[in-house]
Amino acid sequence: MAEYQHKEPKIDDISVLEPEATYSYADYLRWSFEERVELIKGKLFRMSPAPKRSHQEIGGDIFVAIHTYLKKQECRVYQAPFDVRFPNKPGDPDDQTFTVVQPDICVICDHTMLDDAGCKGAPDLIVEILSPSTASKDLNEKHQLYEEHGVKEYWVVYPGEAVLEIYELQNGKYVSQGKFVKEDVVTSKVLPGLKLDLSEVFGGIE
Repeated sequence: MAEYQHKEPKIDDISVLEPEATYSYADYLRWSFEERVELIKGKLFRMSPAPKRSHQEIGGDIFVAIHTYLKKQECRVYQAPFDVRFPNKPGDPDDQTFTVVQPDICVICDHTMLDDAGCKGAPDLIVEILSPSTASKDLNEKHQLYEEHGVKEYWVVYPGEAVLEIYELQNGKYVSQGKFVKEDVVTSKVLPGLKLDLSEVFGGIE
């Protein structure tokens, strides 16, 4: 006779979670509350409420530019909400995976990392658009996380300043390639041939 497997109940109230506890991706899959959250090394981080209009417009413009560039190419681009899991080892099961984040935009060129749940492993390029409530996380915890797991390029957008900063992974460490403004055209080593005109990205920001 097969042993009865107890199914863990869903959790629909975020307030019952312990902020200082360590959670896994298996726990994350049980959460059915509406609030979006991320896990970084087992620690719970609340995501910002609905982003401002400028955040949405900037993200949309960057996504469309990359999506258009990638047509008929192997790499794929995804926009949040889209789960990216960072296991410590490729074969780690859900209950041993302690990091799952939702980047604003990510590009994945290795299709073996894609499944119905999202991406398992490091995207080639990640874009995060800062908001007041997530800026510290994006500039600190996520910067370190993406560096540790080998994300080749990390783009950070400062909407209020109309600035895009590009970090490139060199010898396992991020090196800033500069801060680019509305008058600049951005290129990428990960996506050779892409030319992102920031006047189109930041032109409508008031």
